[in-house]
Amino acid sequence: MRIVRTIKLILAFDGTCYAGWQRQKGQLTIQEVVEKSLSRMTSEQIILNGAGRTDAGVHAFGMAASFQTASSIPATGFQRGLNSMLPEDIRVIECSEQHHDFHARYDAIAKAYEYRLTFGEVLIPTERLYSHYLREPLDLEKVNACLKVLIGKHDFSSFEATGSRDKSKTSGKGAVRTLFVAKYQKSPNNLHGAVFTFIGDGFLRHMVRNLVGTLLEVGKGKITLEEFTRILQAKNRDCAGPTAPSRGLFLHRVFYEEDDLGKYCN
Repeated sequence: MRIVRTIKLILAFDGTCYAGWQRQKGQLTIQEVVEKSLSRMTSEQIILNGAGRTDAGVHAFGMAASFQTASSIPATGFQRGLNSMLPEDIRVIECSEQHHDFHARYDAIAKAYEYRLTFGEVLIPTERLYSHYLREPLDLEKVNACLKVLIGKHDFSSFEATGSRDKSKTSGKGAVRTLFVAKYQKSPNNLHGAVFTFIGDGFLRHMVRNLVGTLLEVGKGKITLEEFTRILQAKNRDCAGPTAPSRGLFLHRVFYEEDDLGKYCN
């Protein structure tokens, strides 16, 4: 009897040319590309389970994914083999063998996202695919005052993509999520930019992009702290601001251990 093993991958990718993570008929996706390479390596029909979904154009530094295989290829072999087969805009950063029941999605306890902005009179070409461009910087104090309102457990229906969930279902968490970190600061790697950071136990579809789109209105002086608070409490997507473009969003990390999450949030 062949032993079935569970392998965990940490992937980094440039999402510019892809229709997101999840396999879609007639669309090029990250999941499909990696699955095809794994199936070629193992001569098996591999199903890759991602820690979550990313939209078209969204990038990642640390997307986690897992799969099961009867292959004897070691973890290091999977990493080297995949990186020799995958296109240059997808790379395996880490590869490890996990206990049999490990699942990249169901075992995740939190995720960290970053949303990058670039400011200035002229958009630097190298930033055009990896940040959202604005001519003028946002009001740092006003934006962070609103971000403080988001920390903790809330119903984020106002920032959920319309039609993304069957709201008649009473099981599950609904639109309730907990944010451990929500902050906005000047980018350490870009003198003319800034970055939003969100760490939470889960995110609704388009939640980060809808939050950012609304916070941009705050930073431009179009929405006050009081109005932002009412938007959150309204639980109505129509009350919030526009959806920020996908190109500025990065899945930074997926957490599986409380200790790692605690260290990262402090």
